[in-house]
Amino acid sequence: MSKSTAWKYGIFVVAWLCWASLSVGAQITDSVEVTALRTIKRSLIDPNKNLSNWNRGDPCTSNWTGVVCYNRTLTDGYLHVQQLLLLKMGLSGSLSPELGNLLYLQILDFMWNSISGSIPKEIGNITTLELLLLNGNNLTGPLPEELGYLPNLDRIQIDQNNISGPIPVSFSNLNKTKHFHMNNNSISGQIPPELSRLPSLVHFLLDNNNLSGYLPPEFSELPSLLIIQLDNNHFDGTTIPASYSNMSKLLKLSLRNCNLQGEIPDLSRIPNLGYLDLSLNLLNGTIPTERLSENITSIYLSNNNLTGTIPVSFSNLPRLQILSIANNSLSGSIPSTIWQNRTLNGNESLTVELQNNELSNITGDTNLPQNVTVWLQGNPLCSNTNLVSFCGSERDADNKNQGPTSNTLDCDSPGCPPPYEHSPKSPERCICVAPLLVGYRLKSPGFSDFRPYISMFEDHLTNGLDLLLYQLYIVNFEWEEGPRLKMYLKLFPNNQSGNPFIFNRSEVRRIMNMYTSWKIPDSDIFGPYELLNFTLLDMYKDVIATSPRSGLSKGALAGIVVGTVAGAVAMSAVVSLLILRKRMKKYNAVSRRRRASKASLRIDGVKAFNYGEMAMATNNFNNSALIGQGGYGKVYKGILADGTVVAIKRAQEGSLQGEKEFLTEIELLSRLHHRDLVSLIGYCDEEGEQMLVYEFMVNGTLRDHISAKCKEPLSFAMRLRIALGSAKGILYLHTEANPPIFHRDIKASNILLDSNYTAKVADFGLSRLAPVPDIEGTVPAHVSTVVKGTPGYLDPEYFLTHKLTDKSDVYSLGVVFLELLTGMQPISHGKNIVREVNLAYQSGMIFSVIDERMGSYPSECVVKFLNLALKCCQDDTDARPSMADVVRELDSIYLMMPESDIKIADPMVTDVEKVMSSPPSSSTVKNPYVSSEVSGSNLDSGVVPTIMPR
Repeated sequence: MSKSTAWKYGIFVVAWLCWASLSVGAQITDSVEVTALRTIKRSLIDPNKNLSNWNRGDPCTSNWTGVVCYNRTLTDGYLHVQQLLLLKMGLSGSLSPELGNLLYLQILDFMWNSISGSIPKEIGNITTLELLLLNGNNLTGPLPEELGYLPNLDRIQIDQNNISGPIPVSFSNLNKTKHFHMNNNSISGQIPPELSRLPSLVHFLLDNNNLSGYLPPEFSELPSLLIIQLDNNHFDGTTIPASYSNMSKLLKLSLRNCNLQGEIPDLSRIPNLGYLDLSLNLLNGTIPTERLSENITSIYLSNNNLTGTIPVSFSNLPRLQILSIANNSLSGSIPSTIWQNRTLNGNESLTVELQNNELSNITGDTNLPQNVTVWLQGNPLCSNTNLVSFCGSERDADNKNQGPTSNTLDCDSPGCPPPYEHSPKSPERCICVAPLLVGYRLKSPGFSDFRPYISMFEDHLTNGLDLLLYQLYIVNFEWEEGPRLKMYLKLFPNNQSGNPFIFNRSEVRRIMNMYTSWKIPDSDIFGPYELLNFTLLDMYKDVIATSPRSGLSKGALAGIVVGTVAGAVAMSAVVSLLILRKRMKKYNAVSRRRRASKASLRIDGVKAFNYGEMAMATNNFNNSALIGQGGYGKVYKGILADGTVVAIKRAQEGSLQGEKEFLTEIELLSRLHHRDLVSLIGYCDEEGEQMLVYEFMVNGTLRDHISAKCKEPLSFAMRLRIALGSAKGILYLHTEANPPIFHRDIKASNILLDSNYTAKVADFGLSRLAPVPDIEGTVPAHVSTVVKGTPGYLDPEYFLTHKLTDKSDVYSLGVVFLELLTGMQPISHGKNIVREVNLAYQSGMIFSVIDERMGSYPSECVVKFLNLALKCCQDDTDARPSMADVVRELDSIYLMMPESDIKIADPMVTDVEKVMSSPPSSSTVKNPYVSSEVSGSNLDSGVVPTIMPR
């Protein structure tokens, strides 16, 4: 590198550092959104403490309960809140005006809580807002006029609150708003006719309010309107505007119990009208004789003052499910063609309600086809004894109000272990899988009987979610007041995919995002929907990764950072020049070696990530993602582009290996596949960085769980199972890895626990050596090497002789066993755990050192486990058992355990789980069980964890 080139680099570095100092300083001091979030958090009372997930800087690739989602925008480089989702968390308190400071917010979702107070007018400042979702709370007060100036608002849902006052005229400015869901409040006054200027309005739901005045005739000018639902309001005896006959796109007109008067307009010119409810009003005159749309499913005209005869035009309506004209003053004959021209299959039905009129006769055939019901009580024709079948007492038609509640399969295989269950519609019969549970409600469906539409609904929803038809199962459905259709669904994994037992994390995120962002396409017949709940079974509860971090005083930090950065710029520039000159001399040679080695490295199952992918996964290696650090470097929790949660071990510059050794290491690690070893997913080796990407272990380290700080101590049975899993993983390293591996640093913080507390040995890569055959091909029994390891776990003979053997790992594992039994640290206050337990054993006081926090235990099993641990910790190498002997002894102890303890400690030892764990590779099988108590993992020797159990 020439001097001129070096100086050019130096000038660039100085310029960059100057910009960085301004940028960092601005980012630190620009705390408007951070301050706003803290204020918002304080204003909400959270009995479940779910708001601990609020962190600044956590990227959000999907959204769900209790998550604050950020995005680093390209315009200014700052972190801005884009989504605030606190759905169904039991929150109370009020909404803070500081919400208006989240100027980049797109989704504001506080649905299904108990939040009170009024809607802050400051929300009107968030010009980026697209979804305002506040339904299902206890909000009061009027609608702020400022909400009418949100230029990008697509959906406003404030239903099921106690909002009062009028609809602001300013809402006529919401040119992009498609959905007005304001039902079930106390909104009063006149519907502003100015709303007829809304070009995008599709659903207008204001039923169950206190609206008065008149129905705006101008609504006929709304170009996109599909649903008008205004039931149970008080429109002062107004008439239905005749102009509504010109609504060319209208699908549903529901004006039940609105104090309407006058005649029914001719609605036959609405080509796709499917649902008409004008019941419980004061309508008079005759029923229009023009034939309604062939799409009509439901006609409700009962409880009015209608006169005249029943039009023949009610015949030949192929989709009609209910015709209700009861409790009027209709007279004359009933045309039997209403039902005689219909052919109904087993799922279809037709109900004709004509009770309490002045009807005197039926013209035509009085024999009813299958699935047709006609009610005529209270009419003069019921005096005719030939029509007694039409005039009997009414029966409750429950079969149309609720649907299937269970599905039983005749399976030869045993039942599935909870929470797994048989997939009812899977092509592979009786397969055990873990579903997603969804509470779902259709807010304004265009039918009265769901049964004929079940298949259509399944097609609609699976297409919208991009799922196969057999992946959806409707557990049950029932009609609620409204009428609204509530249902509970189960979504099953695709057993044609790589993992047939559970959804992978990216798929769960995708499906959640489809629901919570309203990305499922609208349907004409099913109308708008709402999500009641999205229940994640235990194996899915780590889908949204969050990283606890302590708050910082931004104001205090700002001065420190800005001053420090400014003072460091000059010195950094000088140092950078010197470093650049030195490094550039080596650059060409190194880059040639890297290109050659990378070109030749193609490892199945191990992905080569680039630096950008790693930076994106960790939010540019933000401290909020840091979960551990040690002599080798730092460990970060990351989320890959496909949603996979991983642990990324990033080497610090001083500990970088040579290129050849690093890639050889990866190639060797890629061959290690065992249920009880943490899997290597990939690596990154570019831009002077060396990183390893491992599967993320939800429940952290064994050390966390046997420490005194752990809130829920492990039972003895669970500790025994962890010991057995750890021993099996190390046995694999000693006997089946090629070449065999001596771990050299086994300790409680290098044994990680997955979501079902299955033990997985970690850090068997960068801190291990394998025995090398001598010149005659004989594999020596030991490796002569510099002593490495952790005090307290170190094999005394290895320490003295520098001879590493498989028995060195046995000794270290024996110390872990003693930790499991006693809860002690290996070395604490000058006391060594091996010496202390030996003294207690020799004095007959062994139970005095057993950890009381693990509850009751079978003493015989504890004594045998203790004896094994002490044998492993013998000073004499030859006196220690082999790892195979350790596994056999632990197996025998496990078989001695009471069956009740085993069931609690080992819920996954079932036929199904054995299938799921075969082949025994932790890289191909992700156990689904999840604990939310502890997060973080430690993949590094000498790591000091930064995350403690919550």
